[in-house]
Amino acid sequence: MAWLQSRRLHFLLGGVLILFLVFAALRGVFLIAFSAVEPGVDQPWSLVLETLGVGLRFDLRLAILVMLPFMFLAWLPLWNSVRSKVLRRLGRSYLLVVLALLFFMYFLDFGHYAYLGVRLNASVLKFSEDALISRQMLWESYPVVWICLGWLALTLLTFWLLGLLERVTLDRPARPIALWPRIWGSALMTVVVFLAILGRTSNINLENPVPLRWNDAFFAGDSQLGALGLNPVIFFYDTLKVPAERYDLGQVREHYSVVSEYLGVSQPDIDQLNFTRQVAVQPHRLDLSERPNVVFIMLESLGTTAVGAYGNPLQPTPNIDRLAQQSWFFRHFYVPVTGTAKTVWASITGIPDVSRQETATRNPLITNQHSLINELRDYHKLYTIGGNSGWANMNALIRQSVDDVQLYEEGYWQARNVDVWGVSDLDLFKETDKLLRELPKDKPFFAYIQTAGNHRPFTIPQDNDGFEVIERSVEEVQAAGSRSVAQYNAVRLLDFNIGRFMEMAEASGYLHNTIFVMFGDHNTRIANIDYMKPAFDKLGLESNNVPLLIYAPGYLEPREFEEAVGLTDLLPTLAGLLGIEYETRVMGRDLFTPAPEGERVVPLVLREGSFPLIGAVSKDFLLQMNHDGTQPSLHDLHSDTPLDNVAEQYPEEYQRLLPLTRGLYETSRYMLYDNVRK
Repeated sequence: MAWLQSRRLHFLLGGVLILFLVFAALRGVFLIAFSAVEPGVDQPWSLVLETLGVGLRFDLRLAILVMLPFMFLAWLPLWNSVRSKVLRRLGRSYLLVVLALLFFMYFLDFGHYAYLGVRLNASVLKFSEDALISRQMLWESYPVVWICLGWLALTLLTFWLLGLLERVTLDRPARPIALWPRIWGSALMTVVVFLAILGRTSNINLENPVPLRWNDAFFAGDSQLGALGLNPVIFFYDTLKVPAERYDLGQVREHYSVVSEYLGVSQPDIDQLNFTRQVAVQPHRLDLSERPNVVFIMLESLGTTAVGAYGNPLQPTPNIDRLAQQSWFFRHFYVPVTGTAKTVWASITGIPDVSRQETATRNPLITNQHSLINELRDYHKLYTIGGNSGWANMNALIRQSVDDVQLYEEGYWQARNVDVWGVSDLDLFKETDKLLRELPKDKPFFAYIQTAGNHRPFTIPQDNDGFEVIERSVEEVQAAGSRSVAQYNAVRLLDFNIGRFMEMAEASGYLHNTIFVMFGDHNTRIANIDYMKPAFDKLGLESNNVPLLIYAPGYLEPREFEEAVGLTDLLPTLAGLLGIEYETRVMGRDLFTPAPEGERVVPLVLREGSFPLIGAVSKDFLLQMNHDGTQPSLHDLHSDTPLDNVAEQYPEEYQRLLPLTRGLYETSRYMLYDNVRK
């Protein structure tokens, strides 16, 4: 056992131990400060510990991989870092650079998860295309100086510990070790290192050893629990390796019959992949003496959990609650994918933005899309946003896909910017109202208003028409869905501004001849939603479930809808109400035409990134699966234990939703390219 006295071995084992303990400590910080899982409450300790065990194996793998290049320099036969000061300095420089990079990724992962509820993955690279806006948002939202100091301190502390270990081990006098002990020791350590990097010691196929992979962390089927088992550096690297394929044509063809029936294609053609439908004037059209105006209002980061009409106990949205009683109110409305740019995409094109690596708006090959907005012929068309529409390249979609649109954005407004997202929502509404009021009366208008105030850094502007901040305890607002008092008041301010805009519309004379379509773009990370059914938290539906109100006091009587409705359905439904004949080949369907699948089904992406978790939701059930069709499971949305797979209890529902889930997802990927205007 003389080989155990090796200086190099001691440095390797000590270095791996130091790095592993640091990585494990950072995992503990994630669990305590950032994870949405409360052990013993949300999940039993047994599952939490098993998931953390998976994560610790990833941490050990990373620690070994970091140390191996340095050890390679130490184990060179003649000229090595034990004898050469040049190689020793090279090894130290390598460790310093790598530690700085790794810890930067850890800190970035903390912020990424706190903001989006998703561990760091390759999709974060999309923010580099909007570097200036991203940098300003980070500066205004986070204590950047303290974060940088913490990153620097952790890097230097770890580097100092490794330097101390180096002096204690590599600089001590060598002890002679015979040849055979060196050979046996090296062989044994090679096996140990191989197994540690592999991450498993059982069920190993030596011909094709399968290492521990990211999806092993999701063994329990809970996305938030699975996030505890990921290592941000290794997961980021894994997502970089995913091929950026456009779509899987074989899967589109395999599910064509199911999807074409779902869409009501009258002349299906699997060879041509025909999804085109000619939609005639509908019998449920409104009896109109004049064409109404149409106003879309996208409510930034507003999920159902924040709205009193959906059960929020603090009732922070009295104006929206009042409008819900006077509107067509949809309780089960879903955006297909979370994210502002993805919501803008789906609302304009009628296709879920299921892009994996970046938003579809950033793809210059597909931003010129067919849109039903263009069927509003002889309408003034306006798009207003308080900040820069270049964020996520949204302006490319707006300008290329909406004919004759007038885009108003940062730089046009008279009001001053209040933060990174431009002018306040109140100023945006005021100046948009002025634009609408001054339009020629020769034709109606279509306006799309994109708000931004209910978003970090949750700015409350000084000029706010008398809006008053309410100071509540953090515990009180967290018990009602908000993560902070600032977020709670930002929701209140958004609601206040909606009320003010309705007052402006009435004063300007277009309230009663306008159809207002108000919808959230996604939900934000929330703290506690005990007032909602457990399924919305446990299955991650709270991210996609947002409010929808169609408010038209001059045309529509109040009504409440219980069926599942999707964002892509808005424009076809509007066209049906207006009596417009049109052609379409996308996902959206008129809500007032019968659904061929029976109870309506809406496609979702429940977990974004390189390895999406996809789903299909109805009023009562959710079927979810990995993007490649593996591990499908059916869940009862009304159950107190919604994570239970109830496929055997409801086999007919399972068989109904199974092909739709994969088919709608794969077809959406195809439609992103098929719907491009030539």
